[in-house]
This record gives sequence, C-alpha cells and structure tokens, in this order.
Amino acid sequence: MEVEQKPNDLSTQKFPLPVDSEHKATVFRVHSFAPPHMRAFHISWISFFSCFVSTFAAPPLLPIIRDNLNLTSTDIGNAGIAAVSGAIFARVAMGTACDLFGPRLASSSLILLTAPAVFCSSISNSPVSFLLVRFFTGFSLATFVSTQFWMSSMFTARVVGTANGLAGGWGNLGGGATQLIMPLVFSVIRDIGATKFTAWRIAFFIPALFQTLSAYAVFFLGQDMPDGNYSKLHKSGERHKDNFPQVLYHAVTNYRGWILALTYGYCFGVELTVDNIIAQYFYDRFNVNLRTAGMIAASFGLANIFSRPGGGILSDAVAKRFGMRGRLWTLWMVQTIGGLLCVLLGKVGSLGASVAVMLVFSIFCQAACGLTFGVVPFVSRRSLGIISGMTGGGGNVGAVLTQVILFRGSRFSTETGITLMGIMILCCSLPIWLIYFPQWGGMFHGPSSKGTTEEEYYMSEWSSTERNKGFHQASMKFADNSRSERGKRVESAPAPVDQGTPSPDV
Repeated sequence: MEVEQKPNDLSTQKFPLPVDSEHKATVFRVHSFAPPHMRAFHISWISFFSCFVSTFAAPPLLPIIRDNLNLTSTDIGNAGIAAVSGAIFARVAMGTACDLFGPRLASSSLILLTAPAVFCSSISNSPVSFLLVRFFTGFSLATFVSTQFWMSSMFTARVVGTANGLAGGWGNLGGGATQLIMPLVFSVIRDIGATKFTAWRIAFFIPALFQTLSAYAVFFLGQDMPDGNYSKLHKSGERHKDNFPQVLYHAVTNYRGWILALTYGYCFGVELTVDNIIAQYFYDRFNVNLRTAGMIAASFGLANIFSRPGGGILSDAVAKRFGMRGRLWTLWMVQTIGGLLCVLLGKVGSLGASVAVMLVFSIFCQAACGLTFGVVPFVSRRSLGIISGMTGGGGNVGAVLTQVILFRGSRFSTETGITLMGIMILCCSLPIWLIYFPQWGGMFHGPSSKGTTEEEYYMSEWSSTERNKGFHQASMKFADNSRSERGKRVESAPAPVDQGTPSPDV
C-alpha cells in the first residue's frame, strides 16, 4: 500500500522517495543518494565491497605468497577454508545483532573489528599465521547479512528483490575486483623498487585502509530504519525492544529458512569456493601468467555487477505476474542451470572453452544468489535478521564443506572437484520444491484452501499478549504491503484480518 505524499501529511513528506505505510521506499532509483533509503543502499554495498576485497586479497597473490611462506597445497586449502568458515557463526550472530541493535551499529562494529586482521596479513611469516589472518578477516563477510537486512528494512515488497540483488551483487563484486586490484598494486610496489616478497606485504595496506574508512562511513552516514536509528526509536517508543528467545524461536522453527540456507550454500557458497580456487586453477592448469590468471578469475566475480542484481530484478518481475510461486520456480530453474554449467566447466579442457563456460556459469550462479534473497524477506517479519543470517551462514557452510570435500589436499584434481561441485548444486536445489507459503502456495501447489491471509501468517509469530500490547503492528503493515506476492490473484484476495486467530496451516 503506497502512501501519497500530500502537503499536509507530516508523516511522509520528509522522504524524497514515495513510501508505503511502513515508510519503505516503493521505488528504487540507483542514481540517487537521497537519505535515508538510497544513502543506506550505497553505503551498505560499498562497505560490503570493501570486506570482499579484504577477504579475497590473498588468492590472486598466492603464487608469490606460497613461495615466501613455503605453503603446501594443504596449507593453501586450509587457509581458503578458514577465510569462509569464520563467517558461518558470524553471519548468524550478525542477524541477531541486526534484530536487536540495528544494521548500522552491527555492521560498522564488525567492519572495524576485523580491519586489524587485514593489516596483520602483511606480517604473516608462517602457514599458521597466514591461516589465522584469513580466518579473522573472513568474519567481515557477515556484513552481507546486515546489507540484506538493511535493504529489506528500507524497500517495500515490490522492489526488495532488486534492492537486495544490487546491494549484494555490487558488494560481491569485490571478490572479482580484488583479483585485479591486488596484482596491480603488487606490480606497482615492485616496480618502485621493493622485492616481490616485500611487495605483497605492503599491498595489503590498501584493502585494510579501505575497510577501515568504510566502517566510519556506515556509522556516521547510515540510518537503521526510514524513521531513524534503533536507539532513537526505542527511546521514543515507536519500536519496542523485542524478546530475543521468541525471535530466535520463530526463526529456527521455520523450515523455509533452513531450505534457503541449504540452497544458498550451493550458489553463494560455490561463488566463494570459485573465488578461492579459480586464479590458481588457470595458473597451474593452463600455464598462464599471474596477471592473466588474475584477470580471468576477476571476470567471474565482476559478473556480479549485473548477474546477482539481475537475479533480484528477475525475482521482482516474475512476482508481479506469478507472485511467490514465480519467485520459487525461477530460483530453482536458474540454480539448476548453474549446476549443469558447473559440471561442464570441469569437463572442458581448453583455455578458451573454460573461460567461456566459466563466464556463463558465473551469471547463473550469481543470479541464483539474487533470486534467493528475493524470497528471504517474506519468510518471517519478526525474525528477519536471524533468517537472513541463517541463509547467509548457509552460504559459508556450503563453501567450507565443498572446499573440505573437493579442494583440500590432493584427493581430487581441481577439474574433477569442479565437476563434482556441479552435481552437488543440482542435488541441493531440489529442496526448493518443498517450500510452501499457505497464503501464496509453492512450486506445485496453490495457496491453502482454508483461505489463509498474509495477516494470519505473520500474526502467528506474536502471542495474544504481545498483540494486545500492539507489538504486532509492524507485522500487520508488512502483511498488507506483501499482498502483491499473490501475483494476479491480488485483486480477488480475501480482506485482511486484524486480530484473527492464526491458521494452524501457517
């Protein structure tokens, strides 16, 4: 429900973008920096971008670092696993922090706390110290959760997939950009006169400084919600302090969140895995030089400039006609095609064919990430942060498991590992078939015959006592604004129910 901004409407005239009843923007204007909606968008993706640059600053320089620190293939594999494993629990914790303290404080704190690990990368002198700095730097990837939470808090249902896709995609772009940035910085420093074993160490100061500055930008320029920061809203009584055990309960008992965590593990988790292995794969298998390998690897991550946002935009587009069922069908089809392309990538044996397949694979892999977070905001209103954290953490779990099983040590060749990774993608996309929303339906079944409404679904997260105190009002507004997920059925939808008893189907 969009709110008209009339001159006498004091509640909405302060916003430069049209908003709905929750004051979420109903349009997305990427060229705008207007506060609070578009400013939050740009600050969030830039800060997440800086964290990606830091976390994956090492892989493009690995041929130099491994000679300096005498790293074995097992050491390199362990360090790659460490870089993404730290964020597993950090992402769940970040979701909780967003629910309780707001995305601005949660994000800026984590970015600033992990920046010293990036600086310390320059003084690594053993396989153990190299593993530790990659582990602690990887915690910063949990800022993805705050990015998605922030966008879901700022943009309404009709454009939230686009906002999430662009913020996540442009942030993930850092994984590709660092493949270009670090070899370039390394070359400049070496050309100035430093030895190669000194140049790679100095190069780490660039991502470390970038990450530090982005933390201050989030804290001083960002705003948690359209109406202000959490601290202000709590003091004014506009937002109540939620009961954490209840927030956690409604997150972990919602099976949809667990399925999305699994499927995200084999789109984003695969992306993280490829970021860790692809430069070295082309360097070793096709005997290209370091800069060429970095450019090829960068092209995988750089596809995020349009592929992940494209997934979010596609999710919103199909939802206009087919609702949530369209979002789910599109997610499954795109991720399945990505799995088939991954299998093919491991089979082709020429440099040109490998690069071509990798580029097409990157588009589908990253689009599936955007499509996933086109669904996430609708799983739970009350526990949005933890659901986002569970899904984001699932991406890191997938990356860890894939690297441990397929790319650690010499059990499989890299090309065989890539093929098996594709098979894992195909298998882990199947549970999407099981996701069902009683008010909207699922892939193979329409909405519940009991006529469950959005209000009943989201009201089921609140007890009668909490509803009597009015704590559920934000969920009611969200339910009303999410009726568009019925697709073409929205015109004939049942009337909202304010205080009805939640359906047992919910």
